[in-house]
Amino acid sequence: MTASRIGIYPGTFDPVTNGHIDIIARGTRVVDRLIVAVAANPGKGPMFTLQERCEMLQQQVERIRNGDGSRIEIRPFDKLLMHFVKDIGATIILRGLRAVSDFEYEFQMAGMNTRLDPGIETVFLMASERQQFIASRFVKEVALLGGDVNPFVPAEVAERMRRKVQALDRRFA
Repeated sequence: MTASRIGIYPGTFDPVTNGHIDIIARGTRVVDRLIVAVAANPGKGPMFTLQERCEMLQQQVERIRNGDGSRIEIRPFDKLLMHFVKDIGATIILRGLRAVSDFEYEFQMAGMNTRLDPGIETVFLMASERQQFIASRFVKEVALLGGDVNPFVPAEVAERMRRKVQALDRRFA
């Protein structure tokens, strides 16, 4: 019997986009168990709290669970990624690449992670053609400036963003 391959897909997921959901769904084909690790990352000034981001991901993951035995779990973390990877017993870090510009950063990060623990592999998945241009920071900007984010995020996430922007507008009115 082979050991279970536990993979981790880390990110801030602020907000979770259709691109993230695509990588999660496709990642279940690469590993036996996928931990979607939601970084606290307060330095990035997230639009949503850590709990809200975990809730949104959980809601979306329920829709993509498939009967192939893969398991997806949402877990928050607030420590060095490699420490979290070791704590949960993962052997694979899953990363999505949208464009060549992502590759340089991700390549450097993978190299650093390998230096920290050579037993952990980083696996890159190219974003699907329809999702390549979606970035959370752009989606937030579109929402904050009154644009339509429905093409970029699941409907429930778009609604949460709308409510969040309205709350911000009321605070600054």
